[in-house]
Amino acid sequence: MAFMNTFSLYLIPFIIAIILIYGTVKKVPTYETFVEGGKEGVTIAVQLIPFLVGMLISISIFRASGALDFCVDLMRPFLSRIGVPSEIVPLAIIRPVSGSAALGIMTDLIKTHGPDSFIGRLASTMQGSTDTTLYVLTVYFGAVGIRKMGDALKVGLLADALSIIFSIIFVSVLFAK
Repeated sequence: MAFMNTFSLYLIPFIIAIILIYGTVKKVPTYETFVEGGKEGVTIAVQLIPFLVGMLISISIFRASGALDFCVDLMRPFLSRIGVPSEIVPLAIIRPVSGSAALGIMTDLIKTHGPDSFIGRLASTMQGSTDTTLYVLTVYFGAVGIRKMGDALKVGLLADALSIIFSIIFVSVLFAK
């Protein structure tokens, strides 16, 4: 374990040094290139703000309107039959949309039920195995001007759905209630 801690401590500076040495050998102006990349990063960040605001407002409206609670209540009978706690539904719905909102939901679940509870373990597994698909598509595709994202959306949401299903299966098998 001490070896891994030491290794990870020096890995990133080593990678940066290799990149700088490689750039110098290839006669690339490394500092100027770095500064230019920083300028592009700021420009992209400013371009992303409208997309981020739109996503945050949509999430707030979805939660405040009661639509999230309605979805949970609608699914509760089915989920109870298959042994899945309905408390996990908000995380499953919000995770593809927003990582920070999902992290907030997961934090609440862990505070309420405990980190070693079935719900705590399931929430942690779901948080780690799913992605913010709608956020990624909206922000990154929007930033580069891609308008047709149908196939990427289908594949991303399918991957999220499968991750949620397999999270439930694995946590149920590994940490039976």
